[in-house]
Amino acid sequence: MGYMVYDLRGVKRARYAVAAVFAVHGAVTGSFATRVPWIQDHASVSTGQLGLALAFPAIGASVAMPLAGRISHRFGARTALRGLLSLWTLSLILPSLAPNIYTLCPALFVYGASAGMADVAMNALGVEIESRLGKSIMSGLHGMWSAGALVGSAGGTLAAHLGSDARLHHALAAGVLTVLGLTACQWVLDLRPAEDEAPPPRFALPPKSALLIGAIGFCAVFAEGASLDWSAVYLKDELGSSAGLAAASTTGFMLTMALARLAGDAVVNRFGAVRTVRAGGGLAVLGGLLVVVADQPAVAMSGFALMGLGIAVVVPLCFAAAGHSGPNPSQAIAGVATITYTSGLVAPSAIGTLAQATSLVVSFGLVTVLACGLAAFAGVLRVGERDRPKVSPAPAAVPGPRP
Repeated sequence: MGYMVYDLRGVKRARYAVAAVFAVHGAVTGSFATRVPWIQDHASVSTGQLGLALAFPAIGASVAMPLAGRISHRFGARTALRGLLSLWTLSLILPSLAPNIYTLCPALFVYGASAGMADVAMNALGVEIESRLGKSIMSGLHGMWSAGALVGSAGGTLAAHLGSDARLHHALAAGVLTVLGLTACQWVLDLRPAEDEAPPPRFALPPKSALLIGAIGFCAVFAEGASLDWSAVYLKDELGSSAGLAAASTTGFMLTMALARLAGDAVVNRFGAVRTVRAGGGLAVLGGLLVVVADQPAVAMSGFALMGLGIAVVVPLCFAAAGHSGPNPSQAIAGVATITYTSGLVAPSAIGTLAQATSLVVSFGLVTVLACGLAAFAGVLRVGERDRPKVSPAPAAVPGPRP
């Protein structure tokens, strides 16, 4: 296999720039999530109406993500990311302005659509940088997203504690994050299609390989969504813990995932994606079993922490494998992202429905069964690994797309 020559200094600079983009993207999510109660009160919507409205970000993302590849092809990766990321950061303003359910749903649709397109664009750039460096970086990039989400949620928590109007809070946050995002985008790779390269289709079914990879991501995101939304309820209702301790369990789960993602690249580079996901699946299953059999809050909290540790790197590796699996990374990444977004949409309501019919213990038994799929089907993440280029440093960058 021949060597491809890149300016490693420029590629490393682009890596840090994309990491900052991931952090900005996560900060928007964290800023929004903490002010949902304020938005609910301002829009005067019931709990059921809020649940309906909160489905619209995932719907918007699923509809819009296939467009990201077309936009990047038309304008180039850097310009496309600038526009899509700015659209995402500025869309943070919309939900808090909505006065009722009829305006909240379209606002959240736009919010989700811009999130999904920016998500695909930045992950495609991350996959390209990973290829040029010849080592795993996607876990760390997603770790930066988690870190950004934690920072955004901390700012939102402070704003809520101070009784700040979410319209003012989100306007200020959107302005700051837009500036930070545009600044970071100056140093991302400016990929452009070859002159004879046909544009990707506006809408197309993802390749079969992306569907298989997406199935792995579905299992991981289902466990993540279930744990984030129901871990506190599980500790409070099933084990009788205090509200503070229950909330601490969710925070601990998020921190475990963030730290594991930041450290995950070293593990992946040492053991490979398949073995890492198999081992992670084993940890997630063990964590699920601890949750199911727990009779003390500490045991359940340990189980949720292990689950977070086990699933942390799965989604980043799914995006990486999708991007390496064929000639159109954006299309494959969009396919995997659509499946994972769908899982995130389905998981909370599925857990609640099953819990109402049986119990939360049974619901997390289902989560544990799905976690077994990570270990059983991790082999699909080998797709595209054999095609990764070997890299040689060079004094000057090679412009345009990879040859």
